[in-house]
Amino acid sequence: MVFLSAALFLSCADEKKETAATETTEKTQEDNFEYLVDQFADVKVLRYKIPGFEDLSLNEQKLVYYLTQAGLAGRDIMWAQNYRHNLEIRDALENIYTSYDGDKESDDWKNFEVYLKRVWFSNGIHHHYSNAKLKPEFSKDYLNNLVKLTNTSISQEAMDVIFNDADAKKVNLSKDADIVLESAINFYGPDVTTADVEAFYGAMEVDPNEPIEIGLNTRLVKENGELMEQVYKSGGLYGSAIDEIIVWLEKAKGVAENDNQATALGLLIDYYKTGDLNTWDDYAVAWVNSTEGNIDWINGFIEVYNDPKGYKGSFENIVEIKDFDMSKKMAVLSEEAQWFEDNSPLMPEHKKKEVKGVSYKTVIVAGESGDASPSTPIGVNLPNNNWIRQAHGSKSVSLGNIISSYNNAGGSGRLKEFANDEEEIALEEKYGQLADKLHTALHEVIGHASGQINPGVGTPKETLKSYKSTIEEGRADLFGLYYLMDPKLQELGLVENWEETGKAAYDGYIRNGLVTQLVRLELGDDVEESHMRNRQWVSAWVFEKGAADNVIEKITRDGKTYYNINDYQKLRELFGQLLRETQRITSEGDYEAGKALVEDYGVKVDQTLHAEVLERNSKFTSAPYGGFVNPDIVPIMDDNGEITGFNITQPESFEAQMLDYSEKYSFLKD
Repeated sequence: MVFLSAALFLSCADEKKETAATETTEKTQEDNFEYLVDQFADVKVLRYKIPGFEDLSLNEQKLVYYLTQAGLAGRDIMWAQNYRHNLEIRDALENIYTSYDGDKESDDWKNFEVYLKRVWFSNGIHHHYSNAKLKPEFSKDYLNNLVKLTNTSISQEAMDVIFNDADAKKVNLSKDADIVLESAINFYGPDVTTADVEAFYGAMEVDPNEPIEIGLNTRLVKENGELMEQVYKSGGLYGSAIDEIIVWLEKAKGVAENDNQATALGLLIDYYKTGDLNTWDDYAVAWVNSTEGNIDWINGFIEVYNDPKGYKGSFENIVEIKDFDMSKKMAVLSEEAQWFEDNSPLMPEHKKKEVKGVSYKTVIVAGESGDASPSTPIGVNLPNNNWIRQAHGSKSVSLGNIISSYNNAGGSGRLKEFANDEEEIALEEKYGQLADKLHTALHEVIGHASGQINPGVGTPKETLKSYKSTIEEGRADLFGLYYLMDPKLQELGLVENWEETGKAAYDGYIRNGLVTQLVRLELGDDVEESHMRNRQWVSAWVFEKGAADNVIEKITRDGKTYYNINDYQKLRELFGQLLRETQRITSEGDYEAGKALVEDYGVKVDQTLHAEVLERNSKFTSAPYGGFVNPDIVPIMDDNGEITGFNITQPESFEAQMLDYSEKYSFLKD
């Protein structure tokens, strides 16, 4: 990973699926595996392998299969959550795609195909990362004609919204917006306002010591002028899909590797049946304590980044096989978590006296769905409920085969374009991948697990409001950045040259935060996505604060802008100062300071620089976003219908897998 590398090494379940924007080749020198499946618009679709699946026992293979099926059963929930018209629009577009027998060489048809692929990739009609509504490059008249020619059913409202300006943002975090009313995300009825949400959930009383995640698995709507929650559960909202999830989870429980796994799966099933958030907490505790076995999973309504108010969880599923070699190497960070906390620049009162069991593993992904697919995180840290993390610890994983696929599908063209000099390029090429992995680990294991909130202060969701997500991701980033330039990493045997590895990490982060991530924005746009904001406000703050000592130098050469780090140790000190302040903001619930940090440094874009970056980037053919098709795990049956083994096959194409999924897993159709 050689371009936008910082975008990868801070990624986590919280990180909304960012990939390195590298030059892509279909095959690598190491093997003939074709990593590139398709490329369209600003997206490339890749494949990943499942190394080690063949070494699992038959029961373990069954467990993997049942868990992946449980995830795919809930696939349509994510589509419905993203926007209320998504499923209807997808069904219409797919019917046209499979039924139309007219001219398929015209520009209009090719643009239709691209639009459909973009909708598939984003699980709806809003961009998976920018949240802006996707713009079709064909006319409404053309689509109307296709509808007639293929006898396709679509309502007028759904047809209109493809082309008009309504519901323009899936998530609108502008400080000038009613962020609930003006967000298209389907966690709230279309007439529910921010004030409604704050009043409704503000009136709820929860146990202050063990608070449930109120609103996590519901849609808040108005009925006859009264606010009420529609609960995601069997017999409730999305019940038909949830019933299918339960079927596969029951099968998975039957082949669990141990009693702890079976207990956790049983509680997850009970949660889906009842929608009870106390049961969800019981499940989360059981899951985080289920650390034995070769198989693990993430399943549920989990990440809240799609909710402008941070209450509602998006459905996701990731099935994981332990990578024994890498997990052993990285476990040392978990063992040393307390040392990192004790020696951090946090104020003493904000440090945890005891960092609870943070487990960190590198895993092999066997399947993904919902919010994790096609666009995926590369690292995960869960559970999100802070009291569970403090009392029982958390699990952090790095998705090893996903990272490997990105690495094997990459090139170095953009690095050479945006790096300041040959030394920066050489450091990235030699140490960049290791720096990425270490920052992912430090971000997840140490960063998210660090720090504590002052007694009597509410949760960041309550105190920091819409800035909670970007402040938390920036805080974890800064923890990792501070320690990436520390000889402790070499003492622990994690690096051979701590200083050079740290330099590569710092170069990549500043290069991305101030320059290269701008390729993801349309000219004139503000930065709205939480992780992009945090990379910019971290980078812009240290650049400004270090100006007097020329810590980071802005260089213009041949009409091109570069940033060069002149003093890495002083930059580390600045990262430490900002980490201290960011933790203070979190610990004290200082909304105004958090707002000022994000708005002053993380939102606005230098339009002259942005235009320059887009022009420099235009010569590269590889798309700036990436995601994956899933390998197909196909059961082998005997004459009695019993599973005797599995074949792993790769889908022929992106569109083939998407159509196959729609045929097999559309459980929310009327």
